[in-house]
Amino acid sequence: MEKKKIAVPLVCHGHSRPVVDLFYSPITPDGFFLVSASKDSTPMLRNGETGDWIGTFEGHKGAVWSCCLDRNALRAASASADFTAKIWDALTGDELHSFEHKHIVRACAFSEDTHLLLTGGVEKILRVFDLNRPDAPPREVDNSPGSVRAAAWLHSDQTILSSCSDIGGVRLWDMRSGKIVQTLGTKLPVTSAEVSEDGRYITTADGSTVRFWDANHFGLVKSHSMPCNIESASLEPKHGNKFIAGGEDMWVHVFDFTTGEEIGCNKGHHGPVHCLRFSPGGESYASGSEDGTIRIWQTPLNHNEHDTSPANGPTDNVKVAADVVTQKIEGFHLAKEGKAGDKEKAADV
Repeated sequence: MEKKKIAVPLVCHGHSRPVVDLFYSPITPDGFFLVSASKDSTPMLRNGETGDWIGTFEGHKGAVWSCCLDRNALRAASASADFTAKIWDALTGDELHSFEHKHIVRACAFSEDTHLLLTGGVEKILRVFDLNRPDAPPREVDNSPGSVRAAAWLHSDQTILSSCSDIGGVRLWDMRSGKIVQTLGTKLPVTSAEVSEDGRYITTADGSTVRFWDANHFGLVKSHSMPCNIESASLEPKHGNKFIAGGEDMWVHVFDFTTGEEIGCNKGHHGPVHCLRFSPGGESYASGSEDGTIRIWQTPLNHNEHDTSPANGPTDNVKVAADVVTQKIEGFHLAKEGKAGDKEKAADV
């Protein structure tokens, strides 16, 4: 009998509380990068290929619920329980701007053209900030039916997508009118919503179901039942033939997109999996957990794919030059030793 190959992930330590959001940058001339949000109040930037820590963004006073990078990985954004969303210089770690809100901010997203920042949270208001005029009042869309859980852009920044913490469905808003133009119906609140890199699919997770929607015509393309309640799901970006899902059972599951058959199951986390994302090339994916770790896994191959990369290790698709990483670290706010234990407890609300 053939011995089953066990996936050995790259384990990234550093956060002292649960990891609740992950975001990969697109592939840039300097490689690609991974930013993580945690209840410990300090987003972290890593080399997306190796998982090596680059720096920590210090300044929030509460749990950080969401994080993202712009298309060039030059700026990061974070949304926090301290009632702010912040913009950071991803090269130096400096805080560039802090946008005040009146309640917990749960979601943030850069527009495709990188000029706008979308935020949403417990206030039930979607805000769009002009990053070229950061002191100007934001545009507000204030008739969200519930507390905003996830938010994203699509259709070349003409449409906003949002889900709520307490109500099922995903709402699509026309940026010009500020009105809901479509609702994608789900039975339970959507905990994860991802727009595919090519703009074709919206991937959602609600309860124990992962759904794939046509991002242009809004029809349901696929719906697959999962073995447990799922908190996050992500579609493989290169071939679109597999997806990952994780949740309360602490495992990271890999499924065939067409059939929904499980083709891989990765064990290693010691708490529920809160967030999952594929790398931009699809050769690996990252998971973040209640246990405070990030794990980077090698993507399993389907029968019709050829293995061109070493098992469970960094791929050769993108090489980040040592001087580039050094440049990113230079001047960055490096986490001080022993500081994590002295911090005030971040708000978990």
